[in-house]
Formats: sequence, structure tokens, C-alpha cells
Amino acid sequence: MVICLETATNLCSVALCDSAGVISLRESNESKSHASTLTLFIGEILKEHGIRAHDLEAVAVSKGPGSYTGLRIGVSVAKGIAYGASIPLIGIETTLSMFWGINDSEYIDAESEVKSFYCPMLDARRMEVYYSIYDSGGNKIKEISAEIITKDTFANIPESQKIIFFGDGALKCKEVINRKNALFEANYKISASHMHKSVFQSLREKRFEDVAYFEPFYLKDFITSKPRKNILGK
Repeated sequence: MVICLETATNLCSVALCDSAGVISLRESNESKSHASTLTLFIGEILKEHGIRAHDLEAVAVSKGPGSYTGLRIGVSVAKGIAYGASIPLIGIETTLSMFWGINDSEYIDAESEVKSFYCPMLDARRMEVYYSIYDSGGNKIKEISAEIITKDTFANIPESQKIIFFGDGALKCKEVINRKNALFEANYKISASHMHKSVFQSLREKRFEDVAYFEPFYLKDFITSKPRKNILGK
């Protein structure tokens, strides 16, 4: 069994999985609750199934891109579990687990969308998003990037090609992406349960992270905002 942690967005999600699928899931959409909720969810799931961390085959974490703070918390907790329990650490690109989440679910009719491209998008504030593009088999046809979306962003893809946009960055770009065969999935929700397929492929292939040196895939530097008001009154 593997415990999967998803903290790349406002959602804090923990899933316990085996090779057949998801065994248990805990999720909270409460803003800024990752630090207090993540370890609580992990403890609840392990206790529920009568296992301890060292009984796990590995711990997996969504490694980004996404929220700077959320990723830092998730990766720190995952590294702590891996080190303390002497189990492997698996890092999964957030957009890849998003792809499998929409491809293997009720959102999309897989048979009718077999020729579609899939574009997972994560909100990076203002009109900027983190995104990549996959074909229906999960092959990446555009590397992950942080971009401000314009009407010309997808001009190199023929309008005859259907593209499915989803994630918390997709809806804010809906009015800008003015092209034929653009489909927006409004109900998609990221989840640790979507990590299952990629995690067990990594486990079979023994693709593990170095616990000592592994860092989140932030994609761009963290920028602090300037306070609007001087609290000292100066």
C-alpha cells in the first residue's frame, strides 16, 4: 500500500491506495488548512486500517507545480514519513495526476474523446497559469510552463483538434481561449486519488526520489507581496 498526498492547491487530500485502486480518502477544501489537516488525515487513515508508516510500500506526493506553501508542506511531510519509516519517496507531477483524474473518471467519455488533447491548468494568479498538454494516452506533448494565456496561446494547434481544458486555472481563461473545439470541464476537482496510476507505475519501475535532496517543482520563484499598510503607522 502507498499513501498519497495532494497539497498543490487549496485542497488538502490524502489517499491510501493499493495496486487495485483507492482504499481510503480524506479531503478538505478549507483554505490554508494544510499544515493542521494533512498529518491529521494521514493518522486517521493509518489508524482506520490498522497499519503504521513502516508497513507502507512508499509515500507519494504531488510535487508541483502549484501553490508554493501547499507544495512545501506536502513535500516536507512526505520526506519526514519516508525518512522516519525508511520507505521510498515518490514524486508525481501535479498535471500528470490531473490528467489521469479526468481520463479515468466520470468527467469524460473516454471512447468519444480518444482523439482529444488534455490541458490541465493550475491557477498561478492573475491571468497566469501552470499548464501542460497530454494526448489521450497520457503522453506529454507540451512541457509544463507558467504562462499568461492570450487568444494566441494555442494558435499552433489546429482548431480541428479538440482540447479539453480543466483545473482551477482553466475557467478563468475560458473567455480568452476563443477557439473551436475547446471544451471546459467546470466540475473537475483535483484529488490524491488521481495519483494512483502514476504512483504504482513508479513503484514498479523503482523510480524514487532522493529523500535528502528532493524539492518541490515550484516552476517559478516565490514572490512575497508588499504590505498595503505599514502596521507601525510610519
